[in-house]
Amino acid sequence: MATDLLRFATAGSVDDGKSTLIGRLLFDSKTIFEDQLESVEKVSKARGSDYTDLALLTDGLRSEREQGITIDVAYRYFATPKRKFIIADTPGHTQYTRNMVTGASTADVALILIDARKGVLEQSRRHAFLASLLGVPHIVVCVNKMDLVDYSEQVFEDIRAEFTEFAARLRVNDLSFVPISALAGDNVVNRSENMDWFDGAPLLSKLERIHVASDRNLVDVRFPVQYVVRPHQHEHRDYRGYAGTIASGVMKPGDPVVALPSGLETTIASIDTADGPVDEAFPPMAVTIRLADEIDISRGDMLARPNNTPAAVQDVDAMICWMDESAAFVPGKKYAIKHTTNWARAVVKGINYRVDVNTLHRDEEATQIGLNEIGRVQLRVTKPLFVDSYQQNPQTGSFILVDESTNKTVAAGMIGTLPHSA
Repeated sequence: MATDLLRFATAGSVDDGKSTLIGRLLFDSKTIFEDQLESVEKVSKARGSDYTDLALLTDGLRSEREQGITIDVAYRYFATPKRKFIIADTPGHTQYTRNMVTGASTADVALILIDARKGVLEQSRRHAFLASLLGVPHIVVCVNKMDLVDYSEQVFEDIRAEFTEFAARLRVNDLSFVPISALAGDNVVNRSENMDWFDGAPLLSKLERIHVASDRNLVDVRFPVQYVVRPHQHEHRDYRGYAGTIASGVMKPGDPVVALPSGLETTIASIDTADGPVDEAFPPMAVTIRLADEIDISRGDMLARPNNTPAAVQDVDAMICWMDESAAFVPGKKYAIKHTTNWARAVVKGINYRVDVNTLHRDEEATQIGLNEIGRVQLRVTKPLFVDSYQQNPQTGSFILVDESTNKTVAAGMIGTLPHSA
């Protein structure tokens, strides 16, 4: 069986040891090059350290961020014999909420770092809230710097109890805790002899074993059409196919489908990939689907099952994270909205409330949503969008708003509860 891929996002406050943890994972899993290690050892010595500072493996990116050159998400790739990994390293500061939203939106696991000496901070709560808002299926809390609290079981248990109590107010499917020292390597890749009271697996073993295939929605067939392959674009003159990435569900030749918005029904004739035809396709495969009947379908349309279709909505109820530093989100403003492969225009009808992500308090008097703030809003869209709730289906339950004058993405949105028309 091919090794599968796990995407995880790291989130922590400043100096919680995120860079060191990522460096330790790369180093102890033997996925960095010798010349990288040599240069890190050289810089560590030059700085007068008596140990190799693994944080330097990722700190180049951090120094750029602190100078304001880039506040994007840094992605790192590594692999073990059991699994491939993509790490989204997101900044910890409050002003980088939008980056955490970007990094965690595709993650299977959120790693939240907590400094054992400081305990659960406001930022730890914010990261947990964002991870649950984004529907990240698994949250692993790494209580780091255990070496600085004498590997105390009591300290770890107190943090676990406090964080668990807060998480109970959120929608978290799978929450677990690992006491680690990224600097000393305790419980990161190898089991710690200093914490024999902890009977769980070290962090890397845990990441290798987390089962993510079942997190995907394989029930609701959703295929947003990205591109129509016409006869003159293919070696076969009568070829007409619909290319795109499967958002959810399993599709097979012979399956009945309905095209939206037309409502016309047909069946799948064949499913083609870059490697040839397949008998079955599932997310996130990129495929070209040929249909038994010629029906009018264009980019932005969607294929679904006749008895299981998304809701067609023009009034959208959603949580948004606002990402624009130059203007706030206020009622009456108009934006372009991109949902799957479909573009439309949207007007802001109203703001239900703004969330204080540290206390979870809802400010229902809010008249605007500013940079990095999160709120629940109402939009009116110029044409029906075919949506599911974000909780049920992140692919068809999310959208972005774009400022048409600057072409900047100004918000990421997650669609909430839907009328029962689906």
